[in-house]
Amino acid sequence: MIYLLLALNILCLVAGQVVWKMGLDSQGGLHLNNIAAVLFSPLILLGIVLYGLATVLWLFVLSRLPLSAAYPLQSLAYVIGLVAAWQLFGEAVPPNRWLGAGVIVLGVMIVGMK
Repeated sequence: MIYLLLALNILCLVAGQVVWKMGLDSQGGLHLNNIAAVLFSPLILLGIVLYGLATVLWLFVLSRLPLSAAYPLQSLAYVIGLVAAWQLFGEAVPPNRWLGAGVIVLGVMIVGMK
């Protein structure tokens, strides 16, 4: 059950980043003349809610797993974020980033070993 909560935490973190990117793209980026519009746009607010939910989930995870196990596992958010950027935004992902993501996955596998 705790690993499901950790997975939900990771998904909320990535989803928050994705909707923030979408919100920024829809506003033409963040500039001095649109700070209020960006901060109060629905996608940015949704990202804040997702991060709030991720924080609550993280508190549950930390109350049941050692930080030395939970925190490295949470690094999967970087890998999922890279895939999301590639798939959702059509970002070019050079080989060195894929290699880095592979190293993270390998590290998570090592940390997850009993």
